[in-house]
Amino acid sequence: MQHRTIDYAIDYLAADGRKRGQEFCTLTTHHDGSRTMRARSEIFDSEVLRDVVYTVDAGFRPIDAMIRVSLRDKFVGAAWFRFTDSMAECETYTAAEGRMSQRMDLTARPASFLTHAVTCDVWHAAGIQKVEGLGAQAIPSILSSSPLHNGSSGPSLGRWPLQAHFLGIEWIETPCGRFEAEHIRYEEPTGELFLETWCTADSNRIMLKMYYPPYDSSYLLASLKGLA
Repeated sequence: MQHRTIDYAIDYLAADGRKRGQEFCTLTTHHDGSRTMRARSEIFDSEVLRDVVYTVDAGFRPIDAMIRVSLRDKFVGAAWFRFTDSMAECETYTAAEGRMSQRMDLTARPASFLTHAVTCDVWHAAGIQKVEGLGAQAIPSILSSSPLHNGSSGPSLGRWPLQAHFLGIEWIETPCGRFEAEHIRYEEPTGELFLETWCTADSNRIMLKMYYPPYDSSYLLASLKGLA
C-alpha cells in the first residue's frame, strides 16, 4: 500500500475547561501528495453530529467532499461536493429543502473549503506566504458547506471569505507531547478575529490547538497515532 495513515482526536473545550465535544480524525496521504480527511465531529451541548470525508490535492486545495449532518439525533442533510479549476458543484438533500443541485463558475480552483470539521480549519492557509510581518493576506475563494458557526444546517455550497496572518513558528505543548507549530490568525475581511490556530509545521498540517471566539471555545489535540 502506498498511502500513509495518521489517526488522532481533538477535544472541544469550553471556557471553563469543560469538554463540550470531540472529533475523531483519520488522515490518509497518497503517493502524489493528495490527502483525504475522515472526520466525525460530536458537539455535546448543541447535539450536532457531523461526518466529513474531504479530499485535497498536494497544495491542500479541495477536490471533493461528502458531508452528512444530524441535529438532536435527527437527519438534517447530506451532500456531495466537487471542485475543479473552473467550477464548484454540489448535490444535496436536506430535511428542510429536499433535493438541490448547485453550481458556481470560478476563475481558479478554490484555495480551501470550510467543511466545519475543525481539523481542516488549519488547512485554509496552506498556500499563503509563510513570512512574518506581512500582515493580512487574503485567501482567495474560500467556499463553505454551511453559513452557521457550528455548521448545523443542511450542507450546501456558499462562500466564507477570510484573510490570514502568519505569526511564526513556535513550540507548543499538547497532551500528545511538544510540537513545532505554525501559528496563524484567521480574520474576517473586517479584521475581526475568526480563528487562532496552531498546526504541525510539516506537510501533515495536523491541528494542535485552536481558539474560536464565537463560542469562546478551545480545541486541543487529545490523542495521536501514526505520526512518524
